[in-house]
Parts: sequence; structure tokens; C-alpha cells
Amino acid sequence: MEHRAFKKILAELVNELTAAQVATLNEELATRGSPSTVCRLIEQHFEKDKKCPHCGGKQLRRWGRASGLQRFMCSGCNKTFNALTGKPLARLRYKERWPGYLRSLADSLSIRRSAARADVSTNTAFRWRHRFLEAQKHVKSQELTGIGEVDETFFLKSFKGLRSLLRPARKRGGRAKKRGLSKEQVPVLIARDRHANHIDAVLGDRSKKAVSNVLGGKMAKDIILCTDSDPAIIAFAKDEGLKCETFIASKGEHGKGPIHVQNVNGYISRLKKWMARFNGVATKYLASYLGWRRMLDLRAAPITPKNLLISALC
Repeated sequence: MEHRAFKKILAELVNELTAAQVATLNEELATRGSPSTVCRLIEQHFEKDKKCPHCGGKQLRRWGRASGLQRFMCSGCNKTFNALTGKPLARLRYKERWPGYLRSLADSLSIRRSAARADVSTNTAFRWRHRFLEAQKHVKSQELTGIGEVDETFFLKSFKGLRSLLRPARKRGGRAKKRGLSKEQVPVLIARDRHANHIDAVLGDRSKKAVSNVLGGKMAKDIILCTDSDPAIIAFAKDEGLKCETFIASKGEHGKGPIHVQNVNGYISRLKKWMARFNGVATKYLASYLGWRRMLDLRAAPITPKNLLISALC
């Protein structure tokens, strides 16, 4: 762009943008279009806990550079590495295109639209999605306190992406052949409290053991657990010695003052509506999508390319 035209646009922007918009623009520019900028953010994060990913040693020597990143040699195990070794983002290329792709994650775009925004192939966009979301699968609250709400929701079991199926393919997500619950459905447990603490997981089955594997040791002893009439959740609460309040929506029971399940039901409604845009999610990737939605819903930090990149490095 010609310098004079650029100065004119810049002057117009300064006069029109709000302080919040200026901050957003600065955030976008800070991670746009430069592999060196992305590499600098990666290395700054690595410096906070600088150690060998192979043995945990901290006696490190610089060992040249490759792919824009500083390499190190560990004096303990004599292995070389960089800031991404052992991370989900290791060996991914085109770092200058990561910010554009991360903005598509913030906007919940489809694979094709994400690929177009970052100017990469759909195969690359698909691989990047699950690499960037890998860390989010494990970012969950360690304990629920106060008033907690627990419920289950269900998603169609999906083998999307497989070359050979044991049944005819469903178009654009499709529907189950049988009404109600069946082996075609995958149960997902959702637990939340009134302090924005959140735990969820894909269950192998609807047993008390499956619920205990997810929630065991993560409930404060004085918590009031609110749920529907699910026997596995009620049995778990009994075994843990937790106070449990149950409601049966089909009988018109919706709660008693602050004791209700509207919080968790509202989240499930938002989750379902958000998932619908992907026209069915492969069951093996369902945990990644749960982590993605959890990140967008809780918003502990602004959803920016920089913050998404840092969260993927944890």
C-alpha cells in the first residue's frame, strides 16, 4: 500500500475505534503473519519452566536453531530438543499461518472455512484442529463446591472419517434409528457449580463406576448435589456421603429456590446448539470438542490467537 494512503487509513482508524477495539487490534497484529513472532511467543512460554522434556534436567546448552526455534542439548541425557518437543504442536509447519487458524477456532468455524482463512489444505486444517485442542481436553476444574449440578447428555455414536463402516453412512450427522436411549448413543457427563467450576467427560457406559471415575474425589464434602433421577449419579452421591437433591422434569419438578439443575441444563443446551454446526462429530474426537466448548464458554481469559496458542502449549 502507498504510504500516503496508509497514513490516511491509520488516521481514520485512530479517530473511529474505541479503546477496546484498539486493544483487540493490537492483539491481532501482535501475532499476525510472522513466524518469528509466533516463535518468540513459544520461546517466551518455554523460558517460564525451562527444562529438558526427556529427563526434566535444567542444565541446558544452546545447540543451534531449526524451523525458527532455538534448539538445546541437555547435559543430563545428551538429547536435543526445542520448545515444542513433546508438545501437541511439535513438527507442525507454517507457523506464520497459525494466528489466522487460531482465529477460526475462536469463531468456531468449520474445517473448510478454517482452511480457507489460514490458506492451508483441509487435511492440514483438520490435523491442526486436534493438535491445538489436545491440551484443552485436560483443562478441567479439580473440585466442585457449594451447590453442584450433574446431568447426562447424549450424542450419536459416530465413525465419521473412517474409510469403511459397519453400517450405512448417515448424512450430515443423521438421526438414531431407535427413539430414546440405545447403543447408538454415547453418554457425556456434565457437572458444574455456581462458581464456574466445570467437569465433563465421555462415559464408556452409564454405570456408577463410570460416574465415580470422573467425579470421584472432586466433590467438596459439604456440597449439595442437584441432579435428575439418574440412578448412577444418585448411587455415586450415596457412596460418597454427599447430600443429593433430585428432580424429575417429566413430573414438573424443576427445583426449589436455589436448588435446581437449570445451570447444567442451560450449558447442555448451548453445547448441543454449538455442536450442531459440525454435522456430527466422530466419537473418538468428542472429548476434544468438549474441551473446545468448555474453553469458549468459561472464558477465563480473552479468546485471542495469543491466548489460544499459549493454552495449546500447556
